[in-house]
Formats: sequence, C-alpha cells, structure tokens
Amino acid sequence: MANLMKWVNALSTRPSLETAIAEVVERLEQSLSMPADLGLVFISSAYASEYSRLMPLLQERLSVPVIIGCGGGGVIGMNAQGQPQEIEAEPALSISLASMPEVSVRAFHIPGSDLPDLDSSPSTWVDLIGVSPQDQPHFILLADPFSSKINDLLQGLDFAYPGSVKVGGLASASAMGVQSGLFYRDSERYSGGTLHREGTIGVALSGNVVLDPIVSQGCRPIGQPYQITKGERNIVLELADSNGMSFSEVESQPPLAVLRDVIQNLSESDRELAQHSLFIGIARDEFKQSLGQGDFLIRNLLGVDPRLGAIAIGDRVRPGQRIQFHLRDARTSEEDLELLLQNYQNQVNSTPETAGALMFSCLGRGQGLYGKPDFDSQLLCRYINNISVGGFFCNGEIGPVGGSTFLHGYTSVFGICRQP
Repeated sequence: MANLMKWVNALSTRPSLETAIAEVVERLEQSLSMPADLGLVFISSAYASEYSRLMPLLQERLSVPVIIGCGGGGVIGMNAQGQPQEIEAEPALSISLASMPEVSVRAFHIPGSDLPDLDSSPSTWVDLIGVSPQDQPHFILLADPFSSKINDLLQGLDFAYPGSVKVGGLASASAMGVQSGLFYRDSERYSGGTLHREGTIGVALSGNVVLDPIVSQGCRPIGQPYQITKGERNIVLELADSNGMSFSEVESQPPLAVLRDVIQNLSESDRELAQHSLFIGIARDEFKQSLGQGDFLIRNLLGVDPRLGAIAIGDRVRPGQRIQFHLRDARTSEEDLELLLQNYQNQVNSTPETAGALMFSCLGRGQGLYGKPDFDSQLLCRYINNISVGGFFCNGEIGPVGGSTFLHGYTSVFGICRQP
C-alpha cells in the first residue's frame, strides 16, 4: 500500500491570492499525508497582475521539488465538497499534488529559439530534454501560444520519443492583452520558482507510471469520405469519391461543389448548424477502409474561393489524403466524450485504480458550448470514480490522434495518470 501513487487537488475562488493559496494548501495538506513529487498549478488570468508573486508565495507554503503551471482564462479543480468545478473568467487557483513512488520526474523549460531544426537527429531532441527514450517517458506540456513554436516541438518530441504520450495546453487569458504566465520550479537546479513569459515548460514522467490520453474533438462526420486529388499547402483544389478505384481512375470535382451536395442532403437543423459549425476531418490512418467518428484529425475550415471552387483548411494537405466534412455542437460534443469515456472505462476495468487526471479544455467549450457549467469534468468523474481532476481552459490543446501528437482547437484533452 505504501507504494501506491496518489494525486490530490484543491480549488479556491478567493479574490485575494494569499487567501486562495492558504485555502488550497490547507486542503492539500489534509488530503495528502505523504511527500509530493510533483505539483501542477493553474491560476486564473484574473490574477494576471500578481503572477510574479505566485511562486514566492507557494515557496513559503509548499515543499515540492518540481512545480509547473500556467495562467488560464478558466481554471478546473476540485471544490471543498470533492466535486469537479470549472471556473471561467473569474479568480480561481487550482493545485494538484502527486506522490509517485518509483517515478522519475524531469522538469524542463525550452525557449522557442532553442528548438533544433526539424531535420536534426533524434539525439539532438533527447539532449534538449535530458531523458533517454529507453526510459519511455510521458510528457505534460504547457506553452506560451506565441513564442513556443509548439508545432515544431511536438513534431520533434514525436520523432525522438515515439510511443510516448504528450498532453497539455497553451496558456490563455480571459481578456485580450493579458500576458501569458508559465510557472516553473525544479529544486535540483534552482531553489526558488520562476515566472516565464515565453517558450514551453513541462515534465517528463518515466518509471512506474502510465499516462492515458483521451482526446475529445467533439465532432461528427457528415456525408462520406473524399480523397484529395489536387491540393497545395492548405488549399484543397479537387476531391474525388474513390469507391475503391485506383487514384488515377477517380473523377475529381471542386471541393465547394462537393460541399454543396453534402449540405443539400442534410436535415434542416444540420444545414443551419453548417452555417457556423462546419469543420474538416483529415483521416489519420491511410490504410483503414471504414472510417468513423474518432478516425479524423479535426481542422478549421478557413474559407472558400467561389471562383476556383477551392477550400482552405487549418492544416497542410497533400494528394491522396482522405477528408470528410464534420459538424460540431453541444450534443455531438457530449456524445463524443461519453463514447470515449465508455471505451476507456472498458479498457481499464482490469487495471489498477487511476490516481489523478489533468484536463485541458478549449476556451470555446465550457458554458459557452453547453449552456451550463462543469460539463466535461463532471462527465469524466461520472465514468472514473474517486479521481482528482485539475486543469485549465486553453488557447489550444495538446494530445495524440492516430499515434501522432497535435495542437487542437475546440477540444478537451485528458491525461489520466495511473500505475501500470
């Protein structure tokens, strides 16, 4: 029993930062009797003017060797009644502490300017992180949305650490003009804590630990999959329904004509939804014959060119890829997350109890999407009993789809921590 992993979280909504820290630390000390190995701190951007005071104040109250955290436009944690709560655009402080026996915790801060070239060898990325791929680490990443070069970092980490899970999010604010806050403490390197305004901070967890990702993109496919027969950069110029024919045999159409046909065959309510909630799904498995919900990486539809019949999407494309149009609304988001949680529950029934969870949710979800608070976090706790949840509302969410790690939007990403 002494070697069991344990996570606890506490949330405060006190408007005074000192009072919020005191409340959170008192509850954490009551809940966790053993020393913590890792702390994760999420603080509302309502406290942005006091970001520089956070780590010194925590240093006085918490003795934890590694702490990472960031500011967010909303904060997620466990209230005094032990229920998950999502606080949006109001003062809130959420701290998770984890006691992880037989787990190595390696913290790092990487300025965007320090990233290797994408054609560098895997060893260059390993030197940057300081953890061997043989240790099979899993990563929690928190990044500034403007300076971190996060897509390059994710591509490099996937290259150097294939099979390792990477989850996290981009720091956010509830109002324009608020600077990002990234909080970092590694007592092996520096006795105090540091506030960073740029780059990426994170931890690599290796040893007796599993980090299970759940990525809920909240979309459902409409129409059928099509194959890109002509495209440049992020512009889709021609699509075809292959129907099992070879690539050279298919008859291509402008994607805008395809889209009009798809919309014409929708129900009236879905046609109305398509006016403002239409997305593109890019199939991640080139060889899977039957594609369904969850097989696509969801990207924004950025615009159309009526003259060419072309569409622009929020990702690079190439001929041969399969895409499908998708819709997103509250009901679809709920069904998507519930299906993922049901599948996860079935998968882990025979494994040890989960210890804790991190939730990285888009600023566009929450009350704005569902019309009521705490939806995603409460659904998680309905399927995974007695789990402690901490997290924040992000400017972009980090999580894997089809074996590769991506930056998402309008998504909730969960990292569920447990022992093997």
